[in-house]
Amino acid sequence: MINNAPDIHLSQRAHGWRIAPAHALAAAAVCWFGFAIVTFAVWTGKSETLDSAGLLFWRRGATLVPAGPPWLLEAVRDVTSLGGVLLRNLFASGAVAALLFLRLRREAVLLAATIAGGWIVNTLVKLAIGRPRPLIVTHLTEAGGQSFPSGHSFNSAVVFIAIALAFAAMSPRRSVRWTLVSLAIALSLAVAFSRVWLGVHFPSDVAAGWLGGAGWTFLATAILHRPAKAVAAGADETLERMTPGVNSRADGPRC
Repeated sequence: MINNAPDIHLSQRAHGWRIAPAHALAAAAVCWFGFAIVTFAVWTGKSETLDSAGLLFWRRGATLVPAGPPWLLEAVRDVTSLGGVLLRNLFASGAVAALLFLRLRREAVLLAATIAGGWIVNTLVKLAIGRPRPLIVTHLTEAGGQSFPSGHSFNSAVVFIAIALAFAAMSPRRSVRWTLVSLAIALSLAVAFSRVWLGVHFPSDVAAGWLGGAGWTFLATAILHRPAKAVAAGADETLERMTPGVNSRADGPRC
């Protein structure tokens, strides 16, 4: 006897939970309001004092080297690499593939759309502001392009929080879902903090980047859910027409 009940149960409960649209929109509104405040401060030059103090806070001596043992620098570089283009895209691709393997197509489409949209939003804002990178301290890692908002901060918030929300749908327990989202927030904040520690971004860059990335993720979760569901449903119908009988096992257990 072949029993597919666990697989069915996973599919049903995974599609039975999502963050409430009202909660997602409220979180997005808070984040984007914070983003607007930071952007206004940067645009009017009101952030300069705090930005300089933030960059110099953990620097010591005439050469302004970071405080702490040598291994700490390597550890911070490792953390910042988690928000880099290569690892970030590997995590995102692996998550989308895993969701498709689990037949959670709605979550996979929503995750891919959220990440792609976030990259576009961050790029447009960078081009609009055009802020150069800080020259107050030595850069301790390679960094190019415009400084505001921090791409590492913005995109790591998008990728990690969106992945957490997608996989949180697999658990009926609120504590598990909160743990996943909290860990994603903490990890993306660590990436943001590392950019200032390494001297390649002002504090306002990473604050705006993280707030914008989190804000976009929650906004996309609310507004892109229905389009993602429609795309996933269309893909299911196409697959059923191409491979009749293959997905019939999802209708119930077989012997």
